[in-house]
Amino acid sequence: MSNYDYNEALEAVEYIKKNLNINSDSIPLTAIVTGSGLGELAEIIENPKILDVKNINNWPISTAPGHAGKIFYGRISGRNIILLQGRVHYYEGYNLKAVTFPVRVLAMLGVREYLAVNASGAINENFKPGQIISVEDHINFIGDNPLIGQNENRWNERFPDMTHTYSRKLLKIAEKLNLQRGVYIAFSGPSYETPAEIKMAKILGADLVGMSTVPEVITANSMGLEVAVLSCVANMAAGISGNKLTGEEVLNQMHESIKDLKEIILKFIREL
Repeated sequence: MSNYDYNEALEAVEYIKKNLNINSDSIPLTAIVTGSGLGELAEIIENPKILDVKNINNWPISTAPGHAGKIFYGRISGRNIILLQGRVHYYEGYNLKAVTFPVRVLAMLGVREYLAVNASGAINENFKPGQIISVEDHINFIGDNPLIGQNENRWNERFPDMTHTYSRKLLKIAEKLNLQRGVYIAFSGPSYETPAEIKMAKILGADLVGMSTVPEVITANSMGLEVAVLSCVANMAAGISGNKLTGEEVLNQMHESIKDLKEIILKFIREL
């Protein structure tokens, strides 16, 4: 059983470098990680080399719908990019060491910017399905933290600051693209939140709700990466519209949103 430790991450880094032909002159500067039903974003990578994560020792394999488990390496507007087609989640039964293992590997690979894309429910009633929101802060309601346990000094300091977790520079780029900002709250899932929990989240200051991303963001920040999160609103959160929430609805809305998201990501990368 994997420990998802430094040596296992180093082994994964070397495997990725070898199989995607990455050297000191071709290190990917930006990582993009896609969420539920958003794997089509990989189509914006120019002439990609593709690696199946099942071939990487100790790499956690997603069991969630809409998470293909492929790594794409190529370029966008002349910039070296690595894209993870899908992620793993706490609700799948993985611990947070496993959930954040890919982030550790990306940082050790030499990535500077970590751009995560996810699907969310809107708590803020001014947001609508299909809208893409720039996350400016988060609330960790998963009930766990990926940094708990013995600290690995080669990865991060014991008590990393979270004040500017979401890069001011990247938030300005999102603002330039006319994206509204919001606060994302993460619950563990896999059940959707109750209307009472959504009322609580609203009181706490959350605009969006989901079941992912926050553990990876905590880890990316602790390793010194500049972080941005673009959240695609899939539906209104529990109790707001009165409708029953389904995973199928999320995937359908992501399919409808993918064209707009591709254009935003392309513009975002060009601004870098």
